[in-house]
Amino acid sequence: MRVVIAGGHGQIALRLERLLAARGDEAVGLIRNPAQVADLEAAGAQAVVLDLENSDVDAVAEVLKGADAAVFSAGAGPGSGTARKDTVDRGAAALFAEAAERAGVRRHLQVGSIGADNPENPDVTEEFRHYLRAKRAAEDDLKARDLDWTILRPGQLTDEPGTGRVLLAEKTDRGPIPRDDVAAVIAGLLGTRASVHRTLTLISGEVAVDEAISAL
Repeated sequence: MRVVIAGGHGQIALRLERLLAARGDEAVGLIRNPAQVADLEAAGAQAVVLDLENSDVDAVAEVLKGADAAVFSAGAGPGSGTARKDTVDRGAAALFAEAAERAGVRRHLQVGSIGADNPENPDVTEEFRHYLRAKRAAEDDLKARDLDWTILRPGQLTDEPGTGRVLLAEKTDRGPIPRDDVAAVIAGLLGTRASVHRTLTLISGEVAVDEAISAL
């Protein structure tokens, strides 16, 4: 399986690239900074330098041609300001999805955020509301496209070692989840037809990743 990953140097993406390479798949990571090429190659991935904020759909579609799946795991990150939350978390996501349609790559997994179902939540900061609004807009855009999409909304991301045990459902309470486990779930979902056209929330739990995916 050839998988093209937007946000290829992100913390989830690097973990995903290692998992894909370990099982014999071909991971291609899109990055903005040429200095990051060596990190992707060390993870077993091919690096493509392409800035989604400053690219057109044809350039992105060219990279996606021949892929079996596309994963959007890019994000502007904390402290990036409201403008970049719109251009990355919404705009780049929509561009990537449009390019996948144009390239004929039907399988599409988009990493969102827990809480995107309620972007006007008064209990979070205004900056985080901007982030949730952008994520929700990206979800709405993807759902309207002719793609075999899955939206994965992880909870609070941590760098703790993965436990391999999760709670994966259409609705969960808020909770933490190690990035290791998010990557493992993405890798499993890519080949799971039962996750197509579904929005799933992911936090740490008691069920092994493979079992949680099979239960879908």
